[in-house]
Amino acid sequence: QVQLVQSGGGLVQAGGSLRLSCVASGGTFIKNPMSWFRRTPGKDREFVAGISWSSSPTYSKDFNQCRFTISRDTFKGTIFLQMNSLNPEDTAVYYCAEGGVGTIPSSISSDYESWGLGTQVTVSS
Repeated sequence: QVQLVQSGGGLVQAGGSLRLSCVASGGTFIKNPMSWFRRTPGKDREFVAGISWSSSPTYSKDFNQCRFTISRDTFKGTIFLQMNSLNPEDTAVYYCAEGGVGTIPSSISSDYESWGLGTQVTVSS
């Protein structure tokens, strides 16, 4: 069983930046995709970005992703989400996830086996 420990997040003003980290341990996570999802009140968990074990990124098509960059240190089992130009609509609990099917990150949350506990990101206007 893979354990995921998240860090980063917090309160930031609109236009600011934050960096989230997620460290995996246990299991055989090295060759699995890892992804970031987010959840806002009243909504389902939403795919933000994912990255394959070879560090090929996949971004959500639902919103402007040029503001977000996902990266990975495969051998340290760590992924990052750099978020720039944040706006209040980015306020959510962000989760990292590991697993999925195949080598390409899935945008479907039920495809993932392991989840972090989530970290709150709040963007004030």
